[in-house]
Amino acid sequence: MGAVLASTSTFVIFAMALLTVMATLGLQLAPLLASAGVAGVALGFGAQSLVKDFLSGIFMILEDQYGVGDVIDTGEAIGTVQDVTLRVTTLRDASGVVWYIRNGEIVRIGNRSQGWSTALVDIPVGYHESLDTVLPLISEALHGLDEAEEWSTRLLEEPVVAGVESMANGVVTVRITAKCAPNEDFPVSREIRARVKAALDGAGISAPHVMPPYGNGSAASQG
Repeated sequence: MGAVLASTSTFVIFAMALLTVMATLGLQLAPLLASAGVAGVALGFGAQSLVKDFLSGIFMILEDQYGVGDVIDTGEAIGTVQDVTLRVTTLRDASGVVWYIRNGEIVRIGNRSQGWSTALVDIPVGYHESLDTVLPLISEALHGLDEAEEWSTRLLEEPVVAGVESMANGVVTVRITAKCAPNEDFPVSREIRARVKAALDGAGISAPHVMPPYGNGSAASQG
C-alpha cells in the first residue's frame, strides 16, 4: 500500500505544483481546466481499460487486499509482490520470473501471507505395512515439533496425522496436516518429511515398491 500511496502522492503533488507555477506566471487556468475536463471525458471513453486498471488499484488500496512482500495467487501467476502501483502489480514467481499484471485484469486474489497457512504432506508406505505400527510411529516422530526452538514460531499447532489419503498400485498414502505461520508451509513440509523418513528408517520400514499398471509387466516380458 505504501508504494501505491507514494505514486499517487507524487502525481497529485506534481499536478498541484504545475498549476501553481502556471498561476504565478499569469496564465488563465479556467479555460485550461475546462479544456482538461473535456479532454478527460474523451480520454476516459478512449482508454476504458486504463480507467479500469486505476479503479481496481484504488479499491485494492481501500480494501488492503495485499501489499509488497505478500505471496499472492492472481490466477495468471503466483509469486511475491515486488511493487504495487495504481495501474500495475509486479510479482516475482518461484522461478525468478517477474510478472507485470494490470490491476484491471485481476479478477481474483489468493493471499497466502494473511493469517496462517497449511502444510499438507503425503507419506507413501507399502501396502503390506501395518498401519497400527506406521501411524503411531509417524505421530511420535512429529510430537513436540511445534515446541522446538527453531519451529515454535513457524508452527502454530502440532502436526496431525490425518490418516490414509489413498491406496493405489501397492502404495498406501498417509496424509499429515500442519497449521503454520504465513508462508512457512514449505519449510515445515520439508522438516516433516525429513523427520518421518528418519523414523521409518529407524523402524526398518523401507520405501514401497510401486506396482506397474496391469498388463505392462506382461507386455514388457513379451517384448
